[in-house]
Amino acid sequence: MEDGIKMESGDVEAIDRLRATYDSLKLELGKVIVGQEKVIEHLAICLFARGHGLLMGVPGLAKTLLVSKLSETLALNFSRIQFTPDLMPMDITGTEILQETTGGKREFEFVKGPLFANVVLADEINRAPAKTQAAMLEAMQEHRITILGKTYPLAPPFFVLATQNPVEQEGTYPLPEAQLDRFMFMIELDYPGRDEEIQIARSTTGVEMPSLDAVLNAEQVLLFQELARRVPVPDHIYEFAADLVRRTRPKSSDAPDWLKPLVGWGAGPRAVQYLILGAKTRAALTGSYMVRLEDILEVAEPVLTHRVITTFAAESEGVSSRDVVKRLVDELQAEG
Repeated sequence: MEDGIKMESGDVEAIDRLRATYDSLKLELGKVIVGQEKVIEHLAICLFARGHGLLMGVPGLAKTLLVSKLSETLALNFSRIQFTPDLMPMDITGTEILQETTGGKREFEFVKGPLFANVVLADEINRAPAKTQAAMLEAMQEHRITILGKTYPLAPPFFVLATQNPVEQEGTYPLPEAQLDRFMFMIELDYPGRDEEIQIARSTTGVEMPSLDAVLNAEQVLLFQELARRVPVPDHIYEFAADLVRRTRPKSSDAPDWLKPLVGWGAGPRAVQYLILGAKTRAALTGSYMVRLEDILEVAEPVLTHRVITTFAAESEGVSSRDVVKRLVDELQAEG
């Protein structure tokens, strides 16, 4: 077991502060975002676990508004990139331009692109071609950018949230599996309920939208990110996470027979890491001093859904990746 399965007294107090701060963050976002409590929780988990999130949903569900308002509550540098078919890699990373110095000489000077921010909204990321999508990979994984052999670090915290509209297929470039794997969570937004939709109409058709107060700064975010990683994890939670991921792989002896014709490719080891990190972070956000099984169960779908690639047979039967993950979780939980 990790850390003797017990937290230090200072960490216990810090967890209490994190939970109170998270409650304040939800309260602020609630001024402009109606409902979507689960989406807000998943975004917060990504942030404090040092992960990135991919928001999926049809147009009009306030994906862009949610991310921009989240950045307001965090007092962090925010940058929005609208991905389009003609967007070039240098448009997001920056480039070197020839400048004339005071001495009359000409030298190359690096001009930073919009990726140099704490919170980056990659809006409609699947509208950009593959070479531009690939320019995001190093930034998301290594937190740095390399231009003409020179490496430029990205100031922490660095948090990418991308949006994607599943219904718009014409003129889009589906994200490859390698790109999808860089996202800790796939966060799906659904239509609001009737009462929520009425409330949205009331709150968004007035004269102006309320501004939000910042509840966290960059230094506090970094401290809470470190804190989340110190949350103890019992051995059986590690085992549950590993067993769950191994069962998603159709060629593995651990995979159930029903899964093999439905899944072409399962989740890799990064999924186990994200399950544990997500569970640690959720435990901290909810004020728990140790990871519980419910924390793993809560993060299983957003971690695994985009990492389980279904076959044509599954599509023809109307079975989605989410259906596969849910059945695997239910079966493994029943065995335990």
